Amino acid sequence: MSEYQTQTRDNLRGTLRHRGIYLLPNLFTSGVLFSGFYAIVQAMNGRYELAATAVFVAMVLDGLDGRIARLTRTQSEFGAQYDSLADVVAFGAAPALIMYVWALQPLGRIGWIVSFVYCVCVALRLARFNTNIGVVDKKWFQGLPSPSGAALVAGLVWIMNDLGFDPVGFGRALAVIFTLFAGITMVSSVPFYSFKTINFRRAVPFWAILLLILVLVIVTSHPPLVLFIFFVAYSLSGYIMWLWKFRHKRSPF
Repeated sequence: MSEYQTQTRDNLRGTLRHRGIYLLPNLFTSGVLFSGFYAIVQAMNGRYELAATAVFVAMVLDGLDGRIARLTRTQSEFGAQYDSLADVVAFGAAPALIMYVWALQPLGRIGWIVSFVYCVCVALRLARFNTNIGVVDKKWFQGLPSPSGAALVAGLVWIMNDLGFDPVGFGRALAVIFTLFAGITMVSSVPFYSFKTINFRRAVPFWAILLLILVLVIVTSHPPLVLFIFFVAYSLSGYIMWLWKFRHKRSPF
């Protein structure tokens, strides 16, 4: 076989590998899609706690599929596109519908417009993320990540339902504020720490293991409240960082 034929064969194999469909990471992505669909079904049935929980399950699966693909070297263009489509359902359509059925439906036209604004912001956020891969610093997200935006919306429904508050009066106004805040923050240019620079393969000191166990204990003590507080704090951290940088640039010292 000639050198040209050998090179052509190797290039063809590389192309097929790049364009192939790998089972393991796409199973997790399918889990993201299923969780989003399950959340929509449960919201339509009035089971808002299950619906909100399904969104958080989708977040966990979404965080695993990419890492598994990188660890097993099974990244593909198909997987990237499939992941984005699943995210639109799980973190866009599902939280928007949960919030609409739970609190915004009595507002009529305003209610579905607010839900749609959130949903379209998720789609725009994902489209911008896909086009900016390799362009922006991977240490920071440009705008709030869509899973965190979904956690704000679904988390509000989860904690309010857990505490027994009905979405009337102030609760309905809070629903509008949180939905619009999450949507606008996702399409903003506010920087958010991505946690992508953390090396999970590196050896860590003993106190880091104890800290991780403590965090798990705190989360399991009351998941709706703890997770909601965490994502509210994370959504505000970007604005705090942005204000700090803005003030630092204007400072003469």
